[in-house]
Amino acid sequence: MRRDFAARAERLADLVGVLARSALDSNPVPADWQHVTKIDPEGAKKLPLLYPLWLSETDALSVGGSADVTPGNTEAAFDLLTGLETPLCHEPSGADHVTERSQEVADLLLVPEVLNGGSEALVGTLGVAIESVREQLAPALVRDKASWLPAGIADYLADISTTLLLSQAAFEAYIVQNPDSAAAREAGVTEADVLSPRGAKQRAMAADRHLDSEILYLEYSGTFGGDGAVETLELLDDALIRSRIWYGGGLADTEDVAQVRDAGADTVVVGDAFHDVAEAEAELLRAAEMELPRHADGEAIREWTAARIDAESPGAGFLSTIPAVDDPVLLAREYTGATVRAWLELRDRHERAQASDESELGVIEVHPTVLRAAIAPVVDRDADELAATITRAALAGRSESDSEDAVENTAEQLNTSLLAERE
Repeated sequence: MRRDFAARAERLADLVGVLARSALDSNPVPADWQHVTKIDPEGAKKLPLLYPLWLSETDALSVGGSADVTPGNTEAAFDLLTGLETPLCHEPSGADHVTERSQEVADLLLVPEVLNGGSEALVGTLGVAIESVREQLAPALVRDKASWLPAGIADYLADISTTLLLSQAAFEAYIVQNPDSAAAREAGVTEADVLSPRGAKQRAMAADRHLDSEILYLEYSGTFGGDGAVETLELLDDALIRSRIWYGGGLADTEDVAQVRDAGADTVVVGDAFHDVAEAEAELLRAAEMELPRHADGEAIREWTAARIDAESPGAGFLSTIPAVDDPVLLAREYTGATVRAWLELRDRHERAQASDESELGVIEVHPTVLRAAIAPVVDRDADELAATITRAALAGRSESDSEDAVENTAEQLNTSLLAERE
């Protein structure tokens, strides 16, 4: 009788929970995120010099990648991204990527689970991550904050902390549809695992209603899904109740974004399009050093930049994927022009510091610089501090005096450190 009463009470509580979730939007992933930029900490994926400007246009950032991601380069990415006004998420691809630092600075932890990969990608990796948090990260945090607690209580708090971390995370249920991608290789997705639109819908409904996944992520990893993606998104839009629908893969312009959003995607995710901005920028800054006078005025830089930035340029391409940007070319020219001015100024200050035997990067004052003035309106943290961080990273390759790991790791994230290779 007692057990029967308890079972009825539990069912009633479940019913109340279901009704509340149906009536109220309890999903921690904001519904108004139309555009998310994925930042890959991999050394080959760089950030533009004035990345705070470009990233101020997107709705949220997600730090994570499928290959060559380590705790070191993840923390270096966070060092550069912390303090931007744009919300910051962490999508770890390994258990050891979740650190005390990442927990402090990330607004939201995104936990990936692949619906059409091997069981390791769905629950195995998650099990490793939970074990790592419960047996390493959580106990270390408890010891750091309250080393005086008895062992039994500390162990109990570590258990609670692990559960709390998971309860506050958002689970991303991936459907990976490009078997040739790094994401597919990591998740064990082969050609045979690519789902039909109806098959994708069925697994998405299981993620939405059974796994309680906050995000259903349709991932094409660098290729555009086209008609197949559109058909799938239309089915998902009608079938899902709580999960946000994210689409990622091969988005090149406004038309691609409009197509997948009209089909049902709540949010589009771009990664390569953003990192392409940095790759093109490195070449552009080399050209600016050679072609522009040392103290070129603003008008000369604007004219020089306008002649090189058009609708086909990576900067305009990235901005064209952001629904809120009205004129991607105009904005790309503005941000690129500011970048050229900032870089020429930093280069000049660095050379003057070296000439006076003051080769330490710390002697370069950042407060009156173009770089500091450009990023100040779009950061929440001390603009001087972030400007100094960017300056050290940008110029690390030009000085042999900075050999600390933190500077080296941060410099790996920034495209301008590559300019040292030509010297």
